[in-house]
Amino acid sequence: MPRTHDYQLTVTWTGAGEAGTVNYRDYGRDHRVTADGPAPLLGSADPTFRGDPARWNPEQLLVAALAQCHMLSYLSLCARGRVVVTGYVDDAVGTMVESGDGGGAFTEVVLRPRVTVAAPEMVDRATELHEQAHKLCFIASSVNFPVRHEPVVEVATGA
Repeated sequence: MPRTHDYQLTVTWTGAGEAGTVNYRDYGRDHRVTADGPAPLLGSADPTFRGDPARWNPEQLLVAALAQCHMLSYLSLCARGRVVVTGYVDDAVGTMVESGDGGGAFTEVVLRPRVTVAAPEMVDRATELHEQAHKLCFIASSVNFPVRHEPVVEVATGA
């Protein structure tokens, strides 16, 4: 029987100011995301949509969730498959296209993990495991746009 997991959090709008949403230009997009356990996450809209560039926006968080999920699935597979990963950095990018009605949608996310492994004989297996990690990633399995990965695997210096 499949297990079910619920993820509960609270999003609180903090940008009402004195007048609230009197007009599109004057209300704040700032908000706070809280959940039991982690520190609050300060969010806003993308700066293009009048948001605060110093805060996380939902589009960035979607790309981050995909990159995190892939990395965690990948590291698990490597640990089980005796591939010793000593470094992992992903320069992920998501592409969103606006529609004429004020909405929009992501058209793709490309993950570009640079992985460092402990020994040369691990490179091929480390590269192959990205495909399996992609299939296991809960977040990638939940979106309706392509999530591609372009991994680079290197051997640690001195190996």
